[in-house]
Amino acid sequence: MDPWLIWLIVAAVLAVAEIFTLTAALGLLGAAALVTAGSAAVGLPLPLQFLVFTFVATVTVLFVRPVAMRHVFRPQVQRFGVDALVGKAAYVVSEVTGLGGRVRIDGEEWTARAYDETLVIPPGKTVDVMEISGATAIVYPRD
Repeated sequence: MDPWLIWLIVAAVLAVAEIFTLTAALGLLGAAALVTAGSAAVGLPLPLQFLVFTFVATVTVLFVRPVAMRHVFRPQVQRFGVDALVGKAAYVVSEVTGLGGRVRIDGEEWTARAYDETLVIPPGKTVDVMEISGATAIVYPRD
Protein backbone atom coordinates (compact mmCIF):
# COMPACT_ATOMS: atom_id res chain seq x y z
CA MET A 1 0.00 0.00 0.00
CA ASP A 2 1.34 3.45 -0.92
CA PRO A 3 2.37 5.72 1.96
CA TRP A 4 0.16 8.60 0.73
CA LEU A 5 -2.88 6.31 0.92
CA ILE A 6 -2.02 5.31 4.49
CA TRP A 7 -1.74 9.01 5.46
CA LEU A 8 -5.06 9.67 3.74
CA ILE A 9 -6.72 6.88 5.74
CA VAL A 10 -5.18 8.25 8.96
CA ALA A 11 -6.55 11.71 8.08
CA ALA A 12 -10.04 10.29 7.49
CA VAL A 13 -9.99 8.33 10.76
CA LEU A 14 -8.89 11.42 12.69
CA ALA A 15 -11.58 13.53 11.00
CA VAL A 16 -14.28 11.02 11.98
CA ALA A 17 -12.92 10.87 15.53
CA GLU A 18 -13.08 14.69 15.69
CA ILE A 19 -16.78 14.57 14.87
CA PHE A 20 -17.38 12.52 17.99
CA THR A 21 -15.06 14.43 20.34
CA LEU A 22 -15.37 18.09 19.20
CA THR A 23 -12.02 19.04 20.74
CA ALA A 24 -10.50 20.55 17.56
CA ALA A 25 -7.24 18.70 18.30
CA LEU A 26 -8.03 15.55 16.34
CA GLY A 27 -9.29 17.56 13.39
CA LEU A 28 -6.04 19.49 13.28
CA LEU A 29 -4.05 16.26 13.47
CA GLY A 30 -6.20 15.00 10.59
CA ALA A 31 -5.28 18.13 8.62
CA ALA A 32 -1.61 17.47 9.35
CA ALA A 33 -2.04 13.90 8.09
CA LEU A 34 -3.70 15.26 4.95
CA VAL A 35 -0.77 17.61 4.30
CA THR A 36 1.59 14.70 4.91
CA ALA A 37 -0.35 12.58 2.41
CA GLY A 38 0.33 15.30 -0.17
CA SER A 39 4.03 15.30 0.67
CA ALA A 40 4.10 11.49 0.41
CA ALA A 41 2.37 11.69 -2.97
CA VAL A 42 5.17 13.88 -4.34
CA GLY A 43 7.73 11.30 -3.21
CA LEU A 44 9.21 12.51 0.09
CA PRO A 45 10.93 9.68 1.98
CA LEU A 46 9.29 8.31 5.12
CA PRO A 47 11.52 10.12 7.68
CA LEU A 48 10.71 13.46 6.04
CA GLN A 49 7.01 12.55 5.99
CA PHE A 50 7.12 12.11 9.76
CA LEU A 51 8.94 15.42 10.03
CA VAL A 52 6.24 17.14 7.93
CA PHE A 53 3.50 15.58 10.05
CA THR A 54 5.21 16.59 13.30
CA PHE A 55 5.79 20.16 12.12
CA VAL A 56 2.27 20.73 10.77
CA ALA A 57 0.62 19.07 13.79
CA THR A 58 2.68 21.16 16.22
CA VAL A 59 1.98 24.43 14.43
CA THR A 60 -1.75 23.80 14.13
CA VAL A 61 -2.24 22.56 17.68
CA LEU A 62 -0.17 25.36 19.22
CA PHE A 63 -1.35 28.27 17.07
CA VAL A 64 -4.60 27.44 15.27
CA ARG A 65 -6.42 25.54 18.04
CA PRO A 66 -6.32 28.35 20.64
CA VAL A 67 -7.78 30.79 18.12
CA ALA A 68 -10.51 28.31 17.15
CA MET A 69 -11.37 27.57 20.79
CA ARG A 70 -11.56 31.30 21.55
CA HIS A 71 -14.17 31.64 18.82
CA VAL A 72 -16.12 28.62 20.02
CA PHE A 73 -16.29 29.77 23.64
CA ARG A 74 -16.97 33.44 22.87
CA PRO A 75 -19.86 34.71 24.99
CA GLN A 76 -23.14 35.28 23.21
CA VAL A 77 -23.44 38.97 22.37
CA GLN A 78 -27.21 39.23 22.10
CA ARG A 79 -30.00 37.40 23.85
CA PHE A 80 -32.96 36.20 21.83
CA GLY A 81 -36.50 34.98 22.56
CA VAL A 82 -37.60 34.84 26.16
CA ASP A 83 -33.98 35.22 27.34
CA ALA A 84 -34.12 38.81 26.04
CA LEU A 85 -36.99 39.58 28.43
CA VAL A 86 -34.98 38.83 31.57
CA GLY A 87 -33.98 42.11 33.21
CA LYS A 88 -36.63 44.18 31.44
CA ALA A 89 -39.22 46.29 33.18
CA ALA A 90 -42.84 45.12 33.24
CA TYR A 91 -46.11 46.83 34.17
CA VAL A 92 -48.44 44.97 36.54
CA VAL A 93 -51.88 44.59 34.92
CA SER A 94 -53.53 42.54 37.67
CA GLU A 95 -52.31 41.80 41.18
CA VAL A 96 -49.23 39.58 41.23
CA THR A 97 -48.68 37.15 44.10
CA GLY A 98 -46.67 34.00 44.59
CA LEU A 99 -49.54 32.11 42.93
CA GLY A 100 -50.19 34.26 39.87
CA GLY A 101 -51.09 37.53 38.23
CA ARG A 102 -50.62 39.38 34.93
CA VAL A 103 -47.95 41.78 33.68
CA ARG A 104 -47.28 43.62 30.41
CA ILE A 105 -43.77 43.24 28.99
CA ASP A 106 -42.98 45.21 25.82
CA GLY A 107 -46.67 45.43 24.95
CA GLU A 108 -47.40 41.73 25.47
CA GLU A 109 -49.39 40.41 28.40
CA TRP A 110 -47.81 37.58 30.39
CA THR A 111 -48.86 35.48 33.33
CA ALA A 112 -46.63 36.29 36.26
CA ARG A 113 -45.62 35.20 39.75
CA ALA A 114 -43.79 37.13 42.40
CA TYR A 115 -40.14 36.14 42.88
CA ASP A 116 -40.69 36.37 46.62
CA GLU A 117 -43.81 34.28 47.26
CA THR A 118 -44.79 36.41 50.27
CA LEU A 119 -45.09 39.61 48.18
CA VAL A 120 -48.33 41.02 46.84
CA ILE A 121 -47.71 43.49 44.02
CA PRO A 122 -50.68 45.75 43.23
CA PRO A 123 -51.75 46.75 39.69
CA GLY A 124 -49.96 49.77 38.26
CA LYS A 125 -46.56 49.00 39.80
CA THR A 126 -43.40 48.55 37.75
CA VAL A 127 -41.53 45.31 38.28
CA ASP A 128 -38.35 43.74 36.93
CA VAL A 129 -38.46 40.39 35.13
CA MET A 130 -36.11 38.10 37.06
CA GLU A 131 -36.63 34.99 34.93
CA ILE A 132 -39.04 33.30 32.54
CA SER A 133 -40.37 29.90 33.54
CA GLY A 134 -42.34 28.40 30.68
CA ALA A 135 -44.96 31.05 29.83
CA THR A 136 -44.77 32.72 33.25
CA ALA A 137 -42.65 35.74 34.12
CA ILE A 138 -41.11 35.68 37.58
CA VAL A 139 -41.05 39.32 38.72
CA TYR A 140 -39.79 41.47 41.58
CA PRO A 141 -41.01 45.00 42.36
CA ARG A 142 -38.82 48.01 41.68
CA ASP A 143 -38.14 50.22 44.66
